[in-house]
Amino acid sequence: MSYRTPITEPDLHAYVDAQLTDSRRREVEAYLAGHPHEAATVERDIEIRQGLHALYDPVLSESVPPPLDVRPRRLIAVGVRVAAVLVLGAAGGWALKTAMAPSLDAPIVPAALDHDLVRPAAFAHQIYTTEKAHPVEVSAREEQHLVDWLSKRLRSPIRAPNLADAGFELVGGRLLPSTNRMAAQFMYQRADGARVTLYIRRGDWAGERTVFGYARHDNVGTFYWVDGELGYALSGSLSRQDLLTLSELVHRSLKP
Repeated sequence: MSYRTPITEPDLHAYVDAQLTDSRRREVEAYLAGHPHEAATVERDIEIRQGLHALYDPVLSESVPPPLDVRPRRLIAVGVRVAAVLVLGAAGGWALKTAMAPSLDAPIVPAALDHDLVRPAAFAHQIYTTEKAHPVEVSAREEQHLVDWLSKRLRSPIRAPNLADAGFELVGGRLLPSTNRMAAQFMYQRADGARVTLYIRRGDWAGERTVFGYARHDNVGTFYWVDGELGYALSGSLSRQDLLTLSELVHRSLKP
């Protein structure tokens, strides 16, 4: 099939975001029908987009908590509320339990960490650990290439921890988008099929070092911590204690 102009990566991104004209959308769909690899990538991106909307769209309909509602009543509150959540969270954690951080088994996750690290890690875990054919982009057979590639894209040296002592073997990993940054995901699997994922990304955390925090969304538990410019989140459907043991192993293995 001939196209008015070649199908480019921006066209594929616009298709995922439903921003194409009807005629261009039909051209892109015809292109994807003949390019299965690109079609699989686009389908995965659409699933991620739909999942993110499912997680965060409900926040837009929330009312502003009374302690923060200092504006005239006739103004729309969404922008002010989001800004207040981020500022208060960055200052040490927001004590109000909102839809951004439900069902936690530990103190409320600071809003910035929850938005940029914990929730994306848990969501990516849910998406890819259930994948049978393509759970990772690069398999453990190419571990050095995987680590070098992800380190380059994150612009920070990272490593894939060895969790063999805990019975988990590296499956592989992938590059992921994470709000305004890129993130790396390493996946591990136990002999019984249980999978855990380690999510790593850079953030504006002022080089602070944090102790382990814990959150649980749906059936996915996540231990998270910050070390310098990197944030780490280990997610899995394990007991809190088992996940903590693994997190401690990861933390030790990442020390210089």
